[in-house]
Amino acid sequence: MPHLSDLIRRYTALKTGDLEWFHSLVSDWQLLADLSFADLVLWVRLRDDTGWVAVSQMRPTTGPTAFQDDLVETILRDDPAGTAGGSGRTRPSSKRVLIDHAWREGRICREGDPDWSGGVPVREETIPVRRDGRLIGVIQRSTNLSAARTPSRLELTYLQSASDLAQMIAEGEFPFSDQGPLMVRSPRVGDGLLRLDQDGEVIYASPNALSAYRRLGLAADLVGARLDRTTLDLAAAGDARDEVLTWTAGGRVPQEAEVEARGSTVQLRSIPLVIGGVRIGALVMVRDVTELRRRERELMTKDATIREIHHRVKNNLQTVAALLRLQSRRLRHPEGRAALDEAVRRVGSIAIVHEMLSHTPDEVVDFDDIADRVIEMAAEVSSTGDPVEPHRVGQFGLLSALVATPLSMVLAELVQNAVEHGLDYGPGRIEVRVYREDARPDEEENGSRLLVEVSDDGGGLPPEFDIDDTASLGLQIVRTLIVGELGGQLEIKPQESGGTKVSIELPVERDVESYV
Repeated sequence: MPHLSDLIRRYTALKTGDLEWFHSLVSDWQLLADLSFADLVLWVRLRDDTGWVAVSQMRPTTGPTAFQDDLVETILRDDPAGTAGGSGRTRPSSKRVLIDHAWREGRICREGDPDWSGGVPVREETIPVRRDGRLIGVIQRSTNLSAARTPSRLELTYLQSASDLAQMIAEGEFPFSDQGPLMVRSPRVGDGLLRLDQDGEVIYASPNALSAYRRLGLAADLVGARLDRTTLDLAAAGDARDEVLTWTAGGRVPQEAEVEARGSTVQLRSIPLVIGGVRIGALVMVRDVTELRRRERELMTKDATIREIHHRVKNNLQTVAALLRLQSRRLRHPEGRAALDEAVRRVGSIAIVHEMLSHTPDEVVDFDDIADRVIEMAAEVSSTGDPVEPHRVGQFGLLSALVATPLSMVLAELVQNAVEHGLDYGPGRIEVRVYREDARPDEEENGSRLLVEVSDDGGGLPPEFDIDDTASLGLQIVRTLIVGELGGQLEIKPQESGGTKVSIELPVERDVESYV
């Protein structure tokens, strides 16, 4: 299904500010749908002003839907016989009478008798959407009346709250332009609802909301109580009694807060109700998040444990490298000393990855920092003192630990090999070039490819070189890690301008790229 932004840009002439207003509206209009027990469809005028296009739709979680099919990208034209163009679906203009009325008159419009054309009785209403005094769209609110009965007090409170919220939309007071940051999972209508009057006293408390306050230690009834004072009195000793909790529980500002008491945590979200420029009360949605916070604390503890393990592994690897370095200094045979020095470098490259993992909560690291340190470390094996100039072009980005650890060893081997064999420990230039490409059609849909090239301007490859038959331990390690462990491809060939170029191609999961 097309996104809201795509549809507005494709079919309408609305500006960026209007688009952002719609984004704020549809991100929060589940509240209106649930309070209304109704489906919502957002209609916007076409660019040529010949009709309407549906750009978003929401179904209620508190009642049956009025629309079994999605209406997004449906077009209502002035000419019933006209075509929608693109992939839009055209409907006759007779279905848009209330939409036109709300647009022309700038007020909420309701039809008299229910519409039975779809097989079930549906009551239609339209709400003009206003921003900065201008009408920018219309919300169609459709209520399925098939299960109609005498409403309870809870349902009457929901419907009255929905009516107030709809009036705020029509007056341009909702969504809130100055709303504080919302949490990842805000309370919903069904989690618990409190209705406050203009003085902040509770005039209705749903059973779920009352139960949440009972867990905080409330013994009396909520109705008739000042919610801000009651909430502060229940807050755990030592809990921050700042203005955020006071103003949220009092319904004075549109924001969220949490209160803890008796081992329970309750999340509050306040929505001031402002009609005609006057605050008539507020809605406060309540959600018991005790179990959610407990799980979050457990995850934080596990993350801290994993980071501590990486830190200790890094320390142990550095200890091993130091012992090997001491042993190397005691050896008299150059070959044995060189072998131990290579082991120190390999252990060091793995230690760098674990050091980075010890500072991140996820098993994902920014490989650019690791690559720079590994390249610099490997280039230091030049024993003649002649300058070697290694540098990186492009960005590796974020990689998972499963890829970062072997790739760091591969980079260390290739750079050290370029210094030792390509440049023969002499001066020269080593370049590590990296970039990403989308996966080929025959590869996984959600993947991409990481391409790495390590080149030098040295003497080049010997004529008889064969990577499948090489005696070099370093190149054997590289081939095993790239082809065997990472499922990639490896190619080593001479450059036309002189020197050697090693090309690596690795598959990379796109879900890791989403961390960028």
